[in-house]
Amino acid sequence: MEIILKQDIPNLGYKDEIVKVKNGYALNYLIPKGMAINATASAKKSHAETIKQRAHKEAKLKEQAAELAEKLKAVSLTIGAKTSSKGKIFGSVNTIQVAEALAEKGYEIDRKNISFHEDIIKEVGKYTAKIRLHREVVVEIPFEIVSE
Repeated sequence: MEIILKQDIPNLGYKDEIVKVKNGYALNYLIPKGMAINATASAKKSHAETIKQRAHKEAKLKEQAAELAEKLKAVSLTIGAKTSSKGKIFGSVNTIQVAEALAEKGYEIDRKNISFHEDIIKEVGKYTAKIRLHREVVVEIPFEIVSE
């Protein structure tokens, strides 16, 4: 079944994309939750017109994201965490701490756009965070976890 996404859905697609999914997934989850609409012929036609009108705005947003990505490549973060004598962190470091550290440097990035290569960070060391600024612009920032 073809649907038009109304919002970004991880591992499926981005807003305004037309994707094929199984009937049950579309009819029982995506459409009732308001995440997608059925891709009928008339919906596809109006969707194409909407995309055409948004193309200029999208190009501008992508350009701004690319400029911000260039600035972020030079940033290196240091995040303090309470640790044991062996270097294990009490708790873990997550995207909230990285977003706060970026805010201190003057970059307001939503924590939902930040991800790590590792699942859970529980030790002192050097890591990288992947930041999605735009659907086509992703930048990796190195950060270091130090003991407080």
